[in-house]
Amino acid sequence: MTTHQTTSLLVGLAVLVLLARLLGALARRLGQPAVIGEVLAGIALGPTLFHGAVSDALFPGSTRPLLSALAAVGVAVFMFIVGLEWDTGLIRGSGGIAPAVSVSSIVLPFGLGAALALVLMDRHGTDDRTAFMLFIGIAMSITAFPVLARILTDRGMTRTPLGVVALACASIDDVLAWSLLAGVVALSGAAGPDQWRILLAVPYLLGMLFVVRPLLRRWADRQAPLRLTPAVFAGLLVGLLLSAAATEWVGLHYIFGAFLLGAVLPRSGTGPLRREVHDRLGHMSSTLLLPVFFLVAGLQVDLSGLDAGGLGDLALILLVAVGGKFLGAFAAARANRMPVRQSAALATLMNTRGLTELIVLNVGLQLGFLRQGLYSLMVVMAVVTTAMAGPLLTWLLGRPAPDDLPDPVPDVGAGAAVSPGEKP
Repeated sequence: MTTHQTTSLLVGLAVLVLLARLLGALARRLGQPAVIGEVLAGIALGPTLFHGAVSDALFPGSTRPLLSALAAVGVAVFMFIVGLEWDTGLIRGSGGIAPAVSVSSIVLPFGLGAALALVLMDRHGTDDRTAFMLFIGIAMSITAFPVLARILTDRGMTRTPLGVVALACASIDDVLAWSLLAGVVALSGAAGPDQWRILLAVPYLLGMLFVVRPLLRRWADRQAPLRLTPAVFAGLLVGLLLSAAATEWVGLHYIFGAFLLGAVLPRSGTGPLRREVHDRLGHMSSTLLLPVFFLVAGLQVDLSGLDAGGLGDLALILLVAVGGKFLGAFAAARANRMPVRQSAALATLMNTRGLTELIVLNVGLQLGFLRQGLYSLMVVMAVVTTAMAGPLLTWLLGRPAPDDLPDPVPDVGAGAAVSPGEKP
């Protein structure tokens, strides 16, 4: 890199971090998750405003591959933290309602999304029509566990019956959605001529679950109480990067390997370690790496040429995304005798998509499942469905009493997951 490129990159990153923090703080002041402001910061620096003049000045074309690399690291770290916070104990503690709501809130929006793809096919379809239909179905089925957890924590609801069920439903949704996405990636032949490598995904998964996980559990038991020493921290980073690289190499996406390593780390006796990992990686990720991801995502969003046809497509996308998720979750909750307002609140929470949706959309864009025009509309859908959760919850449940609110804590960023029952 030349001196000019290095200077431009460093100055651009400084502007990005500052803008993301300012808009994130503004979003929180307005009662929204910080991710809303941070996503808008990425879009503001993209081609939607001023035809990309700002991004061209701050981030010349020669520096953008570096931005993409930083964004990939940020997403890998985020997915590792999501896996680290995924807890099967939530499902056991929620009773039978969580699996029913999760499956219903995946199946209905998935089916409606696949049907919507037929409508969008002429304007936005890709060469692989089957992959396009399946991907749109998955995109409509996403629930963002970390943002949902942040909303519940902000409202002091993580230990309420509704909060426990919502967290359990979102955790099941995460795994189901990632599994569906992995299946679509595998079936689409995204790995190209080396598609045979996808066969290695199964033994890799089995090895992580039945070899690596027991080894990590025995190691954690021997080291108890386990603390995050520099050696342990380095080992986790090496494992994270290698696991992400392995799934990328076999033809899946690197996000699956990062998530899987976090998911197989033992839960018992590692609470302090996981909190320290969350703090160290979470702060760096949410402050620098994820804003870079939002910028890379925003550079692909161009709403400047949105016409009447595009607005009609956006209306259909919002109708299917909100309606499918809400009706699926609400119907299953009512079938399990949850009160009407509680069912509606749960369905509202399941509509929260946030950063998880953006990651899925970027996977679709990278692998050719989405074109840029539809990608832009889907990003708008992700922002709208996340932003509507807070106001709708207030309308359904009222504002939380001051005694119910958690003590003020440092904001660890839009993407940081929150452990159920504890403060982030």
